[in-house]
Amino acid sequence: MQRIRLRYTKRGRLRFTSHRDFQRAFERALRRAEVPMAYSAGFTPHPKVSYANAAPTGTGSEAEYLEIALTAARDPERLRALLDESMPTGLDVIDAVEVRTSGLADRLTASVWELRLDGVDPAEAERAVAAFNTAEAVEVQRTTKNGVRTFDARSAVVRLETHSSQETHSSQADRPTDQPCAILRLVVRHVTPAVRPDDVLSGLRAVADLAPPVAAAVTRLAQGLFDEETGTVTDPLAPDREAATAPSKAVPAAAATAPA
Repeated sequence: MQRIRLRYTKRGRLRFTSHRDFQRAFERALRRAEVPMAYSAGFTPHPKVSYANAAPTGTGSEAEYLEIALTAARDPERLRALLDESMPTGLDVIDAVEVRTSGLADRLTASVWELRLDGVDPAEAERAVAAFNTAEAVEVQRTTKNGVRTFDARSAVVRLETHSSQETHSSQADRPTDQPCAILRLVVRHVTPAVRPDDVLSGLRAVADLAPPVAAAVTRLAQGLFDEETGTVTDPLAPDREAATAPSKAVPAAAATAPA
């Protein structure tokens, strides 16, 4: 009867939650909240949940998305609150809309990432970013199940820039502050093969020998359709909100009663 799209987060220590761990936690939350889920057919029915472009294990996120199918209509905000109460702190359900448009996955074409590099002087990071941005191509390697793969990490990057530590996202507040720290903001297109934040870090090492002494803290801040005109990543749930508030196209009374 109804489909609902949800936005959720992976914060703090829960950034180490794998996608499969999240699926189990979410399905438990659906049962606790007594959500009237639609189920698949077959020998082992499972709740109809569609996940879209989940962040890698170990990265935080403010912009993960999924879609659920219900057998009875529910108020999206009330449903969001019930699910959020049933999820562990850090896996927070922060937005919900009724599905009124198609193609959520098609609207997830880019991501905004924040990379916190503890122990890295901001001036050193700025020089490395400049070298990366001016390079025509930055080849990096990644180990896959089929062996080592070499690809260009530069072509998918729309924007890479440094930010001050005061502008860092609140989810990184538990990181140490008594040492140099560089903050990077990255806008990257979703291409094949996918270019991930760790690939960009490998690229910075390749072009400028930038090697953070500790692992970077990575958080996805936004995910959605890339606007070519403004250079921003737009809210993928906005079309559903706009469709919900758009006036219906009623047939004028005169037209409805006019003779054929």
